[in-house]
Amino acid sequence: MDPFKNMSDWKRNMDHFFGDNFWNEFEGVLKPSLPQINLYQKEKEIVCIASIPGVDNLKNIDVFVNHATLEIKGSIDMKEAEGQVIREEILHGNFERKIDLPYPVRREKVEASYQRGLLVLRLHRLFKDDNQKSRLEIVDLED
Repeated sequence: MDPFKNMSDWKRNMDHFFGDNFWNEFEGVLKPSLPQINLYQKEKEIVCIASIPGVDNLKNIDVFVNHATLEIKGSIDMKEAEGQVIREEILHGNFERKIDLPYPVRREKVEASYQRGLLVLRLHRLFKDDNQKSRLEIVDLED
């Protein structure tokens, strides 16, 4: 007897009862996002600290900033992992994570550093300079 035979029916019934997005709420609990991050908001800066252990070559980590989105891609390689797994708590493998930021940041002013398995990103707030005046050209429709 296959214990998972009716699993899809059970999930479909749960989706019908709770809504299609019910399982999305549990995704972070069932499988934590990789890399794990802490995000701190200041008035003019956002600091993102990402846990990415065991990086030998920082060129294997990609960081992209686009307006109010931060994207981190790369791989955590467990070179020492050999034998049969008895317990596995350290997340590893390829990762891709998009993080929505609380406000837009400047692409050209991002500071990144890596030390002891932590990637620290400092993202500076994008301020629109509303004090600048620009002369409007008026079209003369009488000519």
